[in-house]
Amino acid sequence: MFESLVAERIAGLEGPAANSLAVVLPGGRRIGPADAPVLLRLQSLRPILHLAAGQIGLLARDCVEGRVDIEGPLRRVFDIAAGLMKDDPTHGGGGGLVGRLLSHWRHRPSADARQIQAHYDVSDDFYALWLDPRRVYSCAYYRDPAMTLAAAQEAKLDHICRKLMLRPGERFLDIGAGWGGLLLWAAEHYGVQATGITLSKNQHAHVNRLIEERGLQGRVRMLLLDYRALPEDEPWDKIASVGMFEHVGRAKLPDYFAKIRRLLVPGGLLLNHGITAGGTRNAQLGAGIGDFVERYIFPGGELLHVSHVLRVLAEQGLEGVDIENLRPHYAKTLWAWSDALEARLPEARAITSDRTVRAYRLYLAGSAMGFERGWLSLHQMLCARPTGRVGEGVLRGAQSAFPFNRQYMYESGSR
Repeated sequence: MFESLVAERIAGLEGPAANSLAVVLPGGRRIGPADAPVLLRLQSLRPILHLAAGQIGLLARDCVEGRVDIEGPLRRVFDIAAGLMKDDPTHGGGGGLVGRLLSHWRHRPSADARQIQAHYDVSDDFYALWLDPRRVYSCAYYRDPAMTLAAAQEAKLDHICRKLMLRPGERFLDIGAGWGGLLLWAAEHYGVQATGITLSKNQHAHVNRLIEERGLQGRVRMLLLDYRALPEDEPWDKIASVGMFEHVGRAKLPDYFAKIRRLLVPGGLLLNHGITAGGTRNAQLGAGIGDFVERYIFPGGELLHVSHVLRVLAEQGLEGVDIENLRPHYAKTLWAWSDALEARLPEARAITSDRTVRAYRLYLAGSAMGFERGWLSLHQMLCARPTGRVGEGVLRGAQSAFPFNRQYMYESGSR
């Protein structure tokens, strides 16, 4: 019975996945093409049911827990994974009443701090193995497709600063500042007075070391602080939120953007950069993918379609003035991260556990597949807090720092 299930699923693979998979059962029997580039070695029979059902998230869990060993190039592995799925994963659930109630509960300040630290405080050295030298842990901007990852990340930092029209002396806030890439870039290249916040103790310590090493005391500060605790008595001119709102939760998103509006000066700009759902109604991906990410990678993470995010922004008094989809850029970024980790697996296992390495190998390559196929997306949403004043002259009606066209974002020359 088990052998026939496996043989049926292998024979049913089509397209890039056809003739690419073989399976070795616990007793040693091999099923599938002799020259298959991808081999699954099963240590128990349980994964067969997940294979037959196309539950690739559960298969990934089997791998992390040591019930399956995967051999072969990850790009081919995930061609097969896509071929195994029976349903569109953007039709996954999690967005109903139960999901909303759960979102309220799991995004209390104390819970958010635990969830952020569970992910970002795995090990700075581990992340340094596969991120760029600035440790920018978000979608790069491949202005030229031939760029290296490091160059594309610098291009992204500059793209954000240009969109925000940063000027010397402006007060700039980076919510969820990570390892400080954008914070330091904005201060050093645009002369702003920069403040960053994070809930990660490792990131907080790392960025403060960089501030001291670069002599940026008095111009840059990094705080270990929840966004809800930010004082509102001195609003910022410009705010960036990069890779942050995915952690906020559907139920808390109105409060998050309302807080940002209060933190912005009238006419100020917000750049909200983050992962969005490919489907319009799913809070996570189906086929067990969302559950895998929740369990092993991003506890508490929730995804929303860009249309929902823009509606919440508008309801909280923030006007969307420019929206850019960088979905293919994130697929390219994730494959670069995946390739970098694959090249340094022995070092990764020496730094952290084999279980963690298995989880991240599948997460990075699987996420790249998700962005390639449109199951996930990435949007930069440039928004303004309107002044409420119509004004006069050529800029009548602008109500913010945003000009009448986006040409300024792409102009060459000095900053």
